[in-house]
Amino acid sequence: MIRIDKKTLESLEFPLVLQQVASFCITQLGEEKTLSITPFSETQNIQPELLRVKEFTASLSGENSIPNHGFEAIKKELYLLGIENSTLELIGFRRILSVAQTTQILLKFFKKFELFYEHLNSFSERITYTSLLSEEIVKKIDKYGLIRDEASEELSSIRQRLKHAKGKINSSFLKALSHYIQQDYLDDIRETIVDNRRVLAVKAMYRKKIRGTVLGSSKTGRLVYMEPQETLEYSNELSNLLYEEQEEIKRILKVLTEFIRPHQSLLKSYQDYLISMDVLHAKAKYAKEIEGVLPIITSDRRLYLKKAYHPILLVSNKQRKEKTFPQTIELHQENRIIVISGPNAGGKSITLKTVGLLQLMLQSGLLIPVDSSSEICFFDRVLTDIGDNQSIENQLSTYSYRLKKMNQFLKKCKSTTLFLIDEFGTGSDPELGGALAETFLEVFYERKAFGVITTHYANLKLLANELPHATNANMQFDNRTLEPMYKLF
Repeated sequence: MIRIDKKTLESLEFPLVLQQVASFCITQLGEEKTLSITPFSETQNIQPELLRVKEFTASLSGENSIPNHGFEAIKKELYLLGIENSTLELIGFRRILSVAQTTQILLKFFKKFELFYEHLNSFSERITYTSLLSEEIVKKIDKYGLIRDEASEELSSIRQRLKHAKGKINSSFLKALSHYIQQDYLDDIRETIVDNRRVLAVKAMYRKKIRGTVLGSSKTGRLVYMEPQETLEYSNELSNLLYEEQEEIKRILKVLTEFIRPHQSLLKSYQDYLISMDVLHAKAKYAKEIEGVLPIITSDRRLYLKKAYHPILLVSNKQRKEKTFPQTIELHQENRIIVISGPNAGGKSITLKTVGLLQLMLQSGLLIPVDSSSEICFFDRVLTDIGDNQSIENQLSTYSYRLKKMNQFLKKCKSTTLFLIDEFGTGSDPELGGALAETFLEVFYERKAFGVITTHYANLKLLANELPHATNANMQFDNRTLEPMYKLF
């Protein structure tokens, strides 16, 4: 069971990486899920996710690209399906149909190209798919999202009568229009629409000459809008038929809702699947952005990051068109702890954060910017103490807080732990701080934990020289520019 607390995620800026990944999502639900990503709790779930992301990433630049996975959320529809006697709106069925059809397209695609998308297909095969829902919706609703005439015999009959009534209205109106034009009772515009009814534009002085009903007038009062008596009875019939049509549509939607309702959980699985596809798509796009790869996953206790980049720094420097320096760092059973020293602003913290952030990313199913020959194992815990921890909230001095933090480390630290400590031992009297840090370091070493620490204390450097499975390192500087080169030596 992997345990990584929220403070560790924040101190390594993991949420910022998630924001960058989420920017590549094409759905809101996908974005929400991406922002809530945490390292997998079970080790066996990490590698399958990484392989899925690797396949998705390959699809972005190869043949047989993965079909569009975009969809409109059906959260509201799923909620309503859980309420007895509720009825979905017409647009809700359109959304459900879209989700079902998009799911079907992806499932068929991955099955067809399972040779290329072995792991995505394996993931997709978990979905139980039935075409019954789509077929039933398509029987009732056309491609424009409207209820079909043949959705029921009653609706078909009503619409035939509607067509007939509209024809009668049109012919009777044209007859009246022609008659009153000859009488010169109408304005030049002749006709217009009022309250969805076709009306004559009658000169006010001739209002009493027209057989019909006044439905309005112009702002100046010069014109009166009248519906001819000849069309009035058909218009009333049309209104009644339109009401009947709406009632029949409501009945059809009610029946269709009851057909769909038992499949609520199935529809949710479709939406969850498409959300997962959106997250995988975003992870893949981000991998392209940072040139992320899947390193060699090893069961040995080994961490070999070759030409590793800090992803946030890499993206930032790309935007500014500045160079980013890769780093190579290695931890294994014969070299479990690295103590990095050197001046401030020398890049020590970046090195430490790079190790931690890449580990979190990989254990969250994200490809990382390293050389593909890099090797990484998984850790049950990642413990960090990075940055200035003095705050009103903890109501302790920086040193007291860090002392408490180290005590927590002692309780949690074991051979499957990765610890990362910035400015180890600082915050109080140099002699006391150095002595305590030395004691803590010896315990971490005895527990066979892996770790990287930065420090200014000479006694910690001496201790690292004396311990067989620990090493000292310094950050390399450019002697000409005096700028850090972000390289360990």
